[in-house]
Amino acid sequence: MEVSVDTIKTLRERTSAGIMDCKRALVESDGDLDKAEEMLAQLGIASAAKRASRTTNEGLIESYIHSGGRIGVIVEINCETDFVARTDEFKELAHDVAMQVAAMAPLYVDSEDIPDGAEAGDQESVLMLQPFIKDPTKSIRDLVSESVGKLGENIKVRRFTRFSLGE
Repeated sequence: MEVSVDTIKTLRERTSAGIMDCKRALVESDGDLDKAEEMLAQLGIASAAKRASRTTNEGLIESYIHSGGRIGVIVEINCETDFVARTDEFKELAHDVAMQVAAMAPLYVDSEDIPDGAEAGDQESVLMLQPFIKDPTKSIRDLVSESVGKLGENIKVRRFTRFSLGE
């Protein structure tokens, strides 16, 4: 099947995937943009799994002060290179994660961080398991995995601190 350049461009704008990946997904989905986008999302998750063992020594620290100045968050997100850490997509991810921490007040980054004998309660206490506040159909883990697929590097939320007046 022949895929038009405009269709490839549209899919690329929706997913930020590479041109050839977009073309391949469109050919395999017979030109259906939604199916192609879903296929690319699956590829992003698969590529995130492949990159999970890579060292993440670069990144950035994002701060977020919620309106009114009563809640503040500092979050550290790591990636493999400083080049990726300077991209707008990475900065947006860091900002979204900081807003998530401010809004949802998780206790732990991931399930492995829960100390032995401590009760974590439910998924609300673990950041990576929480539904994303901007799109509840995906979790923070899904959000990070999508970013790994788009940026081509391993990304980890390393730690966060949340400050709230009166707590």
